[in-house]
Amino acid sequence: MKVSDEKTCPYCKELTAIKNGATKNKKQQYHCKACKKRYLSNYTYNAYHPNINADIILFTKEGLGIRSTARILKIAAATLLKRIRAIAKQITQLVIKKGKEYEVDEMCTYVKRKNNFIWLVYALEKESKKVVSFNVGKRTNKTLSRVVDTLKLSNAKKIFTDGLKNYKYLIESNVHAVKRHATNHIERNNLTIRTHLKRSNRRTICFSRSYVMLDAILRIYFWA
Repeated sequence: MKVSDEKTCPYCKELTAIKNGATKNKKQQYHCKACKKRYLSNYTYNAYHPNINADIILFTKEGLGIRSTARILKIAAATLLKRIRAIAKQITQLVIKKGKEYEVDEMCTYVKRKNNFIWLVYALEKESKKVVSFNVGKRTNKTLSRVVDTLKLSNAKKIFTDGLKNYKYLIESNVHAVKRHATNHIERNNLTIRTHLKRSNRRTICFSRSYVMLDAILRIYFWA
């Protein structure tokens, strides 16, 4: 087996690809001796291109919808939905540092239909301005507690919220704080989310059709 001097591995970018037989469609298959992965010289289906996941992440973070992304990438909408769910499963939550200050807030959107209100609850680290935890559900203590409990495990120094009374029963008084201008960063981030993701707007027809897809889109937007 001869090492190819013209085929560069699309995964590790090394010139160690060798011919590795052919597929059922008589297409030449290559095997990289460096990263041990196989690939084809040309793909019939656009969804199998090596860089397709990176493009999906880019377009999702830029706020393109499912059908718009599918049209640009020239793949089926159903295939795109499967890829988004698969990408979201591989994304891990950020490591939360101990002793930090956080801002917590809620955003209203829809799922399935316009009269089915759903709330996005998330926490923003005050210093780095990064989203460290989020949850999607009804505006209840159960939905709020999943985000708050994550901050408690990190020994949060201070948790700033708005005037929602539910937080009084979920956060200790010595950690909880409700002050004017204390949640400015997360309130501004709410506007950024609504600007980038059309599915998070209120007066729109671009709302999510399922909880799974909304959670997957948010996971990619926040942490990919």
